[in-house]
Amino acid sequence: MDVPGPGAPRASAATMLLRTARVPRECWFLPTALLCAYGFFASLRPSEPFLTPYLLGSDKNLTEREVFNEIYPVWTYSYLVLLFPVFLATDYLRYKPVILLQGFSLIVTWFMLLYAQGLLAIQFLEFFYGIATATEIAYYSYIYSVVDLGMYQKVTSYCRSATLVGFTVGSVLGQILISVADWSLFSLNVISLTCVSVAFSLAWFLPMPQKSLFFHHVDSTCQRGNGVKVPNGNLTNTAAAGHLPGWEDVESKIPLNMEEPSSEEPVWGSERRLTSRKNEKSKPDRLLVLKVLWKDFLACYSSRPLLCWSVWWALSTCGYFQVVNYTQGLWEKVMPSRNAAIYNGGVEAVSTLLGAVAVFAVGYIKISWSTWGEMTLSLFSLLIAAAVYVMDKVNNIWVCYSSYVVFRIIYMLLITIATFQIATNLSMERYALVFGVNTFIALALQTLLTLIVVDASGLGLEITTQFLIYAGYFALIAIIFLINGAVSVIKKYRRRRDTELSSPVTTA
Repeated sequence: MDVPGPGAPRASAATMLLRTARVPRECWFLPTALLCAYGFFASLRPSEPFLTPYLLGSDKNLTEREVFNEIYPVWTYSYLVLLFPVFLATDYLRYKPVILLQGFSLIVTWFMLLYAQGLLAIQFLEFFYGIATATEIAYYSYIYSVVDLGMYQKVTSYCRSATLVGFTVGSVLGQILISVADWSLFSLNVISLTCVSVAFSLAWFLPMPQKSLFFHHVDSTCQRGNGVKVPNGNLTNTAAAGHLPGWEDVESKIPLNMEEPSSEEPVWGSERRLTSRKNEKSKPDRLLVLKVLWKDFLACYSSRPLLCWSVWWALSTCGYFQVVNYTQGLWEKVMPSRNAAIYNGGVEAVSTLLGAVAVFAVGYIKISWSTWGEMTLSLFSLLIAAAVYVMDKVNNIWVCYSSYVVFRIIYMLLITIATFQIATNLSMERYALVFGVNTFIALALQTLLTLIVVDASGLGLEITTQFLIYAGYFALIAIIFLINGAVSVIKKYRRRRDTELSSPVTTA
């Protein structure tokens, strides 16, 4: 698309949205359907809720210390090391090759689960699983490069629903085959290998995108069609509406997807940025992209509301990863699978479905998040800490299961709110950047926690002691946000009172 000259009038948001409708409606259906089918089969892994009992059982004959302190940490380390290179490679290679890499890594992972033996082989397996999880970014960002802007919300819901349904169906199927049909865990892994192989086959039929967000960017002034034009030239997402008047922090009103460029905060997609890119053709595209990413990083995290939600996002995701990764070990400690029937698959399915209901309910919550957001995060972080503590201290498998369901519901509810608050005023490019940085920080913290608490080269603590530390970790998050939230509310109350007191003087 041609770049308008300096004197050319700007198109309205509606006009720009119409300009993007360059792909017929039927053209978005095929890639979306293929990607959803890929996500469904890639997530349909009935053996995953029973991974720890499988590794500790007669098939692999590994000890608890080997599994928890020497094998599982490899996934954390590999995920962290691969995340940033995969983030850049995904955009540079235009998504599809990285999706194929994810499918291949899943095949290698489950093939090794079936036939690999010994500690070193299973550690290599965890490395390949780290590749598979690091490349998930390609799955969630591919669709934006092949469909029009107006379809973003719809196709995003389709793709995320496909993975959710796949995981739920896999968990229920695994539980039924274990509890009713009395299948072996080895057989469940055969089904998982078959499903990820089907997903890999489907990925080959995905159309190759011609553009990407950074390296193969198509110049367009309509990157922000999901906003509404306001008088000052900024685009504000309509989802931000509904806050209670009079209590908003002025800083929370500063949008991060300015349509008009400023000297302090250049934005990708502005005319100035486009002119800059044309004048710097002598520079390699890769260096220019890194420079743009750095400038956008500084611009985004200079906003206090975004910084606050991002800090909670990173801290809580770190703790969530640890609890989810090692909760099967805790269940195995409370109720060994060799002595009794286990219901890991059913618990995972129930927690996912109830979490989805909680996420759906987020759209009906009416609250001034800029005022009460930090206090809400503090309260629910404390509830998460309580759930993890009960899970650890009450030596009853059903209490453990129930606490885990509560833990996942609360986390999925809060992470949805945090994601919404972060993404509300971000353009698509900055959305990818901010969530990439937040995930990297969460993984860095998780790596540090794993290295100190879990890894055999560190403290190598027992699983019950680990969960006590995780409960304390979430309690610390609750205290931090309680203090910060209380100070913020007091400041806003005083500011509002001063404004009301000065109103008669101003009127006079």
